[in-house]
Amino acid sequence: MKYLFTFLLVGWMVLPALAHQGTLQGVVYDAQTRKPLAGAVVTLPAVVPGISTNEAGAFKFRRLDPGAYEVTVSFVGYQTSTEKITIVDGETTSLSVYLRPGVVTLEEVKVFSANAHDQQLINAIDIGLRPVNNSQEVLRMVPGLFIGQHAGGGKAEQIFLRGFDLDHGTDIRLTVDGMPVNMVSHAHGQGYADLHFVIPELIENVHFKKGPYFADKGNFTTAGWVDFRTKERLERNIGKVEVGQFNTWRAFAAVNLLGETMKEKGQSLYAASEFNYSDSYFDSPQHFKRFNGLVKYNGQLSPKTTLSLTGSHFYSKWNHSGQIPDRAVAEGLISFFGAIDDREGGETSRTNVNAQLLTQTARGGLLRNQFFYSRYLFELYSNFTFFLNDPVNGDQIRQKEARDLFGYNGSYTLVAYPGGHRSETTIGVQYRQDLTGGSELSHTKDRVETLERKQYGDINELNAGAYVDEQLQLGERWRLNAGLRFDFFRNGYRDRLQTGPYQSVTAGIVSPKLSLYYTASDRVQVYLNTGKGFHSNDTRVVVPQNGRQVLPPAYGSDLGVIWKPAPKLLVQTAFWYLGMAQEFVYVGDEGVVEPSVKSRRLGLDLTARYQLGRQLYADLDVNWARPRAVGEEAAPYLPLAPLLTSAGGLTYYAGKGLNGSVRYRYMGDRPANEDNSIVAKGYFVTDMQVNYTRPRYVIGLSVNNLFNTRWKETQFATESRLKNETAPVDEIHFTAGSPFFGRVTMTFFW
Repeated sequence: MKYLFTFLLVGWMVLPALAHQGTLQGVVYDAQTRKPLAGAVVTLPAVVPGISTNEAGAFKFRRLDPGAYEVTVSFVGYQTSTEKITIVDGETTSLSVYLRPGVVTLEEVKVFSANAHDQQLINAIDIGLRPVNNSQEVLRMVPGLFIGQHAGGGKAEQIFLRGFDLDHGTDIRLTVDGMPVNMVSHAHGQGYADLHFVIPELIENVHFKKGPYFADKGNFTTAGWVDFRTKERLERNIGKVEVGQFNTWRAFAAVNLLGETMKEKGQSLYAASEFNYSDSYFDSPQHFKRFNGLVKYNGQLSPKTTLSLTGSHFYSKWNHSGQIPDRAVAEGLISFFGAIDDREGGETSRTNVNAQLLTQTARGGLLRNQFFYSRYLFELYSNFTFFLNDPVNGDQIRQKEARDLFGYNGSYTLVAYPGGHRSETTIGVQYRQDLTGGSELSHTKDRVETLERKQYGDINELNAGAYVDEQLQLGERWRLNAGLRFDFFRNGYRDRLQTGPYQSVTAGIVSPKLSLYYTASDRVQVYLNTGKGFHSNDTRVVVPQNGRQVLPPAYGSDLGVIWKPAPKLLVQTAFWYLGMAQEFVYVGDEGVVEPSVKSRRLGLDLTARYQLGRQLYADLDVNWARPRAVGEEAAPYLPLAPLLTSAGGLTYYAGKGLNGSVRYRYMGDRPANEDNSIVAKGYFVTDMQVNYTRPRYVIGLSVNNLFNTRWKETQFATESRLKNETAPVDEIHFTAGSPFFGRVTMTFFW
């Protein structure tokens, strides 16, 4: 009996391979640029489920019965292609599919288990038809994500998502082509993420997901992650000029450096640059300047290996008006766009080198190797409390650092079919090291005189991680995704204000992930995501405390539904929970650590996309959250955490001729302090974009704050004292949001 069972088991696994069957494999390309398309949906009418292409644009069907088939390939923003092929017994049939750009239609969005909720995508059409002043504003396209600028455009924006005031990036992981954006142990605060080094026109798409459920995403992935992907290949040369109110102008150009012959051989090299200037809408001119330059190569080193190599440089310098107190405006001391200390401002730069190698192995696996390096300089002058601490000279501070950031990301993905079930296994390793010299917090006067150094030292922070991720197709309707991740940290600090030795501490954390997807039909999918994540704490905090609470964990769950009640209507809903073991936040503005608390957040996300006509689209995002501190009955609120937000609009996209978008964003009132005695008032703002498109040029008009609403973009409950006041006052301090702000653009192609 024992031998009979063994025989039957071996037969169950082996006989399918011995049957009369064949294989279909292929690659999907963009017909214009010859670039492989990742995420295209490939279906065979007689085979369920279909599959999506990998990063190399490749797909493979195994164990197909001999005969004639129709292969359908679709991708949002491209014309659907249907190819007829014949499968021959025991042979592999190869297919190359070239998709041509077409009108976007929601009918092409597929709901099926093979690409179950893999990634959500913001494409170039979304980016091109919404008012965007810089790449950081593309973050607004992530459903439920809001940003706020409180330093005039040169400093990284404040980010809000899922009941979090994320400051500048404490609980959201941001990357560009896989290269980290968040800065650990930054002079202005943990996780500081400045995306201004990305040129908006070069963003091809943006991938994002919410929650700590992804094994390949490590530090800061609690509320979610966003990955910007820049163009691998330039469709055509571009020149652009923008002119706007408040002495605002911008010039941009991107040029191919190789000819058509090299493009047909799969080689691309282009250069791009931009320069921005604006005095902005504040009473004190900001003299804001930003320069970006980039060179990128993408090409086939062999039929199975692709190299992407990018070099870029970014520089920005500005003045800003800072946050102002309500009372100063109410008493007529300054205007709504005025300043108490207009000597605030900063200067920053970042130089990047990023090399990515993608290889398809002989066994059908996908090998990824990435090496990156950044040289980063930062200097910021701020004054949040005015004359609270120093009634004579004022409370201006300088935060400054010089950083070398380098690292490696590597992974290998293999597709197998154990027992006839499709399995995709990924094993990866990641390494990152930050060497920061002269990390400083100083009391200054008029940006020229240093009165006192409060913090000054060197940081050496290492993060090494390894993970395994398994995606298993369980029949036609079920899919399982399980992952396990381990991260190791070594934090080192040398305090230059003390004579003590260099000190370091180490810590590690294990993060399990598990997700289950059920596709009830080609219109409905239900999923459950669970997982553990973490955000690291600042080195200057954990070293003096001998490594306590280096890596506070987060535990989350999402129960969601993806639903297509009609061919041109897509609805996504998710009820979610996230518990944080410690809100252990370093406040870079003051150089102190806030009292840590446990926290609990739960909420509901609703996203709807509806195609009203062939060229008219509507979208709506509504996000509700209930963030609370655990065990703090008298003061349970988490300051500035959003409670209710919404964004949406109408977009008309016809390709040639008139195109445009009208959009709104709404943030409700929210607590500004722990007991909700001070409230940050909400706002409702509308923006507009109109383009007239011809084959060789585009004329555009964009308007921020179409109805000239008076609103507060960022708000803080701060205790401050003005020069003639005898006692401090704790109240809302804010940065004014943009008034009506129009810009005209002219873009040329050749």
